[in-house]
Amino acid sequence: MTQPDRCSERNEAMIGSWYAEFGDSVLMFATRLTGDRAAAEDIVQETLFRAWKHANELAEGNGSIRGWLLTVARNIVTDRARARAVRPVEVGDIDVRRPAAGDHSESVVNTMVVREALNQVSAEHRDVVVELYYRGSSVTEAARELGVPPGTVKSRTYYALRALRALIGGVEVGRER
Repeated sequence: MTQPDRCSERNEAMIGSWYAEFGDSVLMFATRLTGDRAAAEDIVQETLFRAWKHANELAEGNGSIRGWLLTVARNIVTDRARARAVRPVEVGDIDVRRPAAGDHSESVVNTMVVREALNQVSAEHRDVVVELYYRGSSVTEAARELGVPPGTVKSRTYYALRALRALIGGVEVGRER
């Protein structure tokens, strides 16, 4: 056997013992950082690969192997997060359920229908609907603006909406339930 083979076998044995001793700690740490068990397993694998590449220095050093492994795992998580942040969205990441830009013709038609119906109700009912729904006033504000009591605003609103439903829906007011 040549010298590099013995060194490689020794490094593999060290990595195996480090995995047995520190693997669970690194996996739990990476899982906490990522929130994803599968990604954490990949990070543990990458961490141990880097430890294998630096096995000789780690074996000779006076530092903590566990601390080195946890630091490397944290750096890998950080590097992956930075890489995702600068990389454009991949085709597979696009939400395909998002609706396409809608056609606004329906809202235009609805506006025209409501405007025509408003022209057919009494002026008192139209004023209450405009004040409450188009200007966004409260009942109290509408009452103050129209110079009527709040109870009158409420009853006019009820009858105005009933009339508008009948006009827009094509239902006669007397037949509506």
